Amino acid sequence: MTQSVKAYLLLTFTVFFWSGNVIIARLLHSDISAIALNTGRWWLATLFLLPFAWQFLKKDFSVILKHLGFLSLISFMGISLFNTLLYQAAQTTTSNNIAMIQTTMPAMIVLLAAIFLKENIRLRALAGVAISISGAMLVVARGELNVLLSWGFAAGDLWMLIANLVYAIYSIMLKKQPEIHPMSFLAASFVIGSILLIPLFIWDLSNNPFPKMTPLLAGGFFYIAIFPSIVSYLFWNRGVALIGASLAGFFICLIPVFTAILSAIVLKEALSWYHLVGMVFILTGFILFQRR
Repeated sequence: MTQSVKAYLLLTFTVFFWSGNVIIARLLHSDISAIALNTGRWWLATLFLLPFAWQFLKKDFSVILKHLGFLSLISFMGISLFNTLLYQAAQTTTSNNIAMIQTTMPAMIVLLAAIFLKENIRLRALAGVAISISGAMLVVARGELNVLLSWGFAAGDLWMLIANLVYAIYSIMLKKQPEIHPMSFLAASFVIGSILLIPLFIWDLSNNPFPKMTPLLAGGFFYIAIFPSIVSYLFWNRGVALIGASLAGFFICLIPVFTAILSAIVLKEALSWYHLVGMVFILTGFILFQRR
């Protein structure tokens, strides 16, 4: 197996697992709150990861303490807040909408990097960002201009747009992360993000009692704690190392494809014309700004 083929397989599995996260969120939306689902996910993921990351954490502990404020902020953004917003979105919108909107995240990152990091952005890349976001807005507006003009969006679509913005900010902040082993950074983020979820979880319990554990709920927790949380992170990093970030970025466009297939099988969701047109816009824009 060549290095390229290995990278393509790793990245394909990565985005497949990310798509599965959206499906699980939608599948369980009537059984558990977004905050409870996210809290359970990251506490389980932390328990699974710590035995493998402990030796790296001990070595980098002094650096972690030195940068605890920054790590707390970035963990809150990337672990606590983003995923809670994504799961909240799944309460009131379809998995296909979530996947389409999520695909515009790279465009938001490019735009924020140009604004806050003063990174150069060519006209072609700026056009790509505009086209990509236009595709997402088409999906959010469900192909109806009056929805866009009256701001009559589904609540879940708005939650996902906010989640995208949060993750774009998180991605920009990653450029300033302390120089520690990747496993140390991953484990520290998991631990801190999980701890920061506790106050939200306690508040949530006062309004939404934790549901009875069923095989479906247990299986959902196991999946989202292992595959989109740990395995995808390791696979993505390895894939990027093998073929580079620009080429790896194209695999993000597979998220709506896998989500559409899985949602049709598991959730019986159907694609509408505006999903297909929106995907063309998003993919076109993605190609343009990836070539910046």
